[in-house]
Amino acid sequence: MPKENFNDLIAFVAVARAGSFTRAAAQLGVSQSALSQTIRSLEERLGIRLLTRTTRSVSPTETGERLLQTVAPRFEEIETELAALSELREKPAGTIRITSSDHAANTILMPKLAKLLPLYPDIKVEINSDNRLIDIVEQRYDAGVRLGEQVAKDMIAVRISPDVRMIVVGAPSYFARRSPPKTPQDLTDHLCINLRLPTLGGLYAWELKKGKREINVRVDGQLIVNGMPQMLNAVLAGLGLGFMLEDVVQEYIDKGLLLPVLEDWSHTFSGYHLYYPSRRQASPAFVLLVEALRYRT
Repeated sequence: MPKENFNDLIAFVAVARAGSFTRAAAQLGVSQSALSQTIRSLEERLGIRLLTRTTRSVSPTETGERLLQTVAPRFEEIETELAALSELREKPAGTIRITSSDHAANTILMPKLAKLLPLYPDIKVEINSDNRLIDIVEQRYDAGVRLGEQVAKDMIAVRISPDVRMIVVGAPSYFARRSPPKTPQDLTDHLCINLRLPTLGGLYAWELKKGKREINVRVDGQLIVNGMPQMLNAVLAGLGLGFMLEDVVQEYIDKGLLLPVLEDWSHTFSGYHLYYPSRRQASPAFVLLVEALRYRT
């Protein structure tokens, strides 16, 4: 039977169960005459009478009863499944893929996910720690986490951390051999730990700022790394100066293991942001994640 005739079967089930064209028409939201014509057309196509009509009631024939017992449960199954799909659509569930830097993953994502995930066991989050700037659409990520300055303008960006500050630090063992730098220009006379940028492959120029004056300093040294953890270990070992996130090195400064220099040239960046394509259809799980990560002062 063509799919367009399913409405006829639905109408038949309604009339057979209601035992009345009047009640069935009210349930279906159609006129009684239109419903009667629908049933007559169905019987004509099948070539068999499905309903026995009297002046007071309507009841299925033997064939009609067989059709009712066969078809009605199928429609109920379909309605139940559609309701389940609708409920699933509203239920926070599914996998969310995020690309993030190591630092943001460890200091922002993990602490907040530790509170969110136990409340929603059907949500799964996959985090790929990658310091490269990648195309999240092409790589099929739901979202990315980067500093605000690194987020493309065509993305929706949600702040998930306060501003972050970068400072120059060195170990006491290093300063036992060299005087601390007084100006950014003095860095050219110091051993500095260089950071190779994973996206472009070049070495990161230290971005120093004092008031409105900004300077990018190309530093030199004996060691090049591609991650902050390696830079921290090198600086602690006295191999040179490092330009690092303040919250990463603060505990070492408090313990006297590292000393900050050029503090008036420290640069503040606009914090981490969760970003995603503007055309993304947000699922309930994704909406929950965004709100859980959103930074609130």
